[in-house]
Amino acid sequence: MQLTITEAAEKKLTERTAGKQGVFRIEYDTKNCCSVSGTAMLWFISRPYETDREMETNGLPVFMEKSKEVFFDEKMIIDFAEHKGCFVLKSPNQYFNPCMSLIDKTKEE
Repeated sequence: MQLTITEAAEKKLTERTAGKQGVFRIEYDTKNCCSVSGTAMLWFISRPYETDREMETNGLPVFMEKSKEVFFDEKMIIDFAEHKGCFVLKSPNQYFNPCMSLIDKTKEE
């Protein structure tokens, strides 16, 4: 799986995690719904989970649970929508989440 991080997204991700140790993770949340109706979320975690695989990116390291890759396209993009103030996860074919927040999970670990 290949993930392109736009310049705008990389700038915001770097700003929002400045001075913190961790990695980014695309989480596919299926709580309170079936596994095919999940929501893509962007987490900042201390370290990858044992079940995670590092995605091929053009910059920052991003991880995803290997078993969740089937819900996404082979080529993905993380962008930042300045007018909404949120991140966008999309592919050339579709939007997976048009308005993602960056959730800092390092405080909970």
